[in-house]
Amino acid sequence: MPCALCGDIIPSEVARCPACGAWARRRDFRAVGVAVFMLLGFDAFVSLGSGISLLRAARPLHDATHDTYDAAATGKALAPYQDVLLIGVIMAAVTGLLYLTWLWRAYGQSPGPHRHHRAWVLFGWLCPVVNLWLPPRLVYDVWVNSGRYRTAERQAAGLVVAGWWGCALLSVLLARMFGHGSVDTLSDARFDVHVGVAASAFQAIAAALCMATVFHITRIQVEHD
Repeated sequence: MPCALCGDIIPSEVARCPACGAWARRRDFRAVGVAVFMLLGFDAFVSLGSGISLLRAARPLHDATHDTYDAAATGKALAPYQDVLLIGVIMAAVTGLLYLTWLWRAYGQSPGPHRHHRAWVLFGWLCPVVNLWLPPRLVYDVWVNSGRYRTAERQAAGLVVAGWWGCALLSVLLARMFGHGSVDTLSDARFDVHVGVAASAFQAIAAALCMATVFHITRIQVEHD
């Protein structure tokens, strides 16, 4: 198999790359990190594209008046975008399964100390209320414990993690609002479109910030082999 660090071909019976000396365990971890990074990039691209498409599809609303507005036609035009946002949430959930595999290994490879047991890497996403605040704390702990950081660097990492989690929660909330929005009046339709665009934008931003956490944690842990 090719080495994930230098690209040299490594025999299956060899534990380390003969060219760069990387351990197979680290190679596998980097491969998982790259897969998560690429999936997140795809999610961000789809979310951004759906938001731009929704803006273009809603252009007739800017020129419409209360006399010319057709609620039935508008509802029919916006219905597919509700499905697109739902698909985006499903894609994020699928990406999350691989992300949890990556985070489980990243937690085990970070030296610590950790404020929470490793089991919370999984249960922290499933427990109600707890899953609103624990996952970003776990990711932050893994990030700052994977290397030596100054105070300013720790604060920057905290801002990235907080921004990622805040945008992710907002995107889910706004997507639900868009799905249950009303197009009975012109003002309701315009508001619903803005909510849908905001949901797509926050999904894209959340995916991009999550990519940053995956990239930096994977890079640091691989380099400190």
